Amino acid sequence: MLMVHLSVLSRLVSDYEALNRQDGDPVVRRRRDDLAYTLCVSTGTRDIDTALAAARHRLAQANSEDATLLPA
Repeated sequence: MLMVHLSVLSRLVSDYEALNRQDGDPVVRRRRDDLAYTLCVSTGTRDIDTALAAARHRLAQANSEDATLLPA
């Protein structure tokens, strides 16, 4: 399975969350729907809630792995 780069995944999550807080303007809804689709494809899921959870888990896991590489 192809894995999206972590910086791209992080940006997708933050962009989706920002648009999700905005009103129901058709352009905003379309962009949010596009981001939801991309997040689902990127995480191998079928709904946005699961995609966001999977993305956040992957990002948190990567951050904790990076922290273990830092010198003490």
